[in-house]
Amino acid sequence: MSILVNELACQQGRLGHLTLDAPASLNALSEAMLDDLLSALDRWEQDEQVCLVLLDSRDDTAFCSGADLKTLYQALGEGDNRTVEGIFSREYRLMYRLHRYPKPVVALAEGVAFGAGMGLLSACRYRLVGPEVALAMPEVRIGLLPDVGASWFLNRLPAGLGLFLGLTGAQLNTSDALRVGLADLAVPAQSRQALVSQIQAQAWTGRVAADDNRLHRLINQFASQHPTALPDSQLAQHEQAIAHLCRQGALPDIVDRLLAADEGNDWWQACIANLRQGCPVTPWLVSEQLQRGQQMSLRDSLTMELALALNCSQAADFREGIRARLIDRDQSPRWQHGSVREVPGELVESRFAPPWGHQPSPLDLV
Repeated sequence: MSILVNELACQQGRLGHLTLDAPASLNALSEAMLDDLLSALDRWEQDEQVCLVLLDSRDDTAFCSGADLKTLYQALGEGDNRTVEGIFSREYRLMYRLHRYPKPVVALAEGVAFGAGMGLLSACRYRLVGPEVALAMPEVRIGLLPDVGASWFLNRLPAGLGLFLGLTGAQLNTSDALRVGLADLAVPAQSRQALVSQIQAQAWTGRVAADDNRLHRLINQFASQHPTALPDSQLAQHEQAIAHLCRQGALPDIVDRLLAADEGNDWWQACIANLRQGCPVTPWLVSEQLQRGQQMSLRDSLTMELALALNCSQAADFREGIRARLIDRDQSPRWQHGSVREVPGELVESRFAPPWGHQPSPLDLV
């Protein structure tokens, strides 16, 4: 099984426990995994005995590496747009479900949390991370866009940082995530079972406000009793430079400034290499989605992102990005445009047009 679904008895009430268990794919979300997650959440919402939910992964190498890109690649090659729409629409439905879930949801992430993994973490009420977590929205490398709610959570970061993360696919470590509010507390991976045991030792009432307050106190106390050594923040020494380089100006000028900046260390150079080698269309989509997302609700943001994802999936750049990164692994994608400045404005605008036209969105979010 790729998802473990359990209900654990507590002193009173039950804990719904969802564990991602597809280590061969680094817990990349398949259509079946997404269905299982949504089904469990739907069932537990109606079950008065299930008072809270924990989402984690069985293997500490990865929390979730994103969507199942290899299946998407195969489906696109076969002209199977049903599978493509199914994966993307289920992803966004899951993110919306978690953001608005009426019972407390705790995410415990360790290892890789890229793309949809970062979306899952951001959508949960309590965002706990292990000391070796790695967060990133690396879609610029495959010709997609930061999705799964990124228009919502990247816009809530310090000035310029959301754009920088989208442009460069920068990897953030545990200290970075805590520093900028993408995670709440650090918990050692080896203490996960102890946390579950403490949750089970409590009497949960089913009254959401009371349970939420009790859980908040429990998690904070647990984190203080189980300190863990954290890596140095990679982001700290670059925050001012990022704000300066990304805050103002036309997108091509921002990209040029980033490519010309010499911040010196390996982390910065890896970020800029992603931008330099990434799909030239993606920076335009990132910039525009963040601007539009500032005035949008979460529901509208996810609907916009679904349109973008479906349109990108039909473009040659997306298949080429997956081919180069994951299929042939030559790491040399041949993009349709040579640089950000060469991307036509009408192409960018067309990516935002809902492919379902005047029909209702297939998300059907309520």
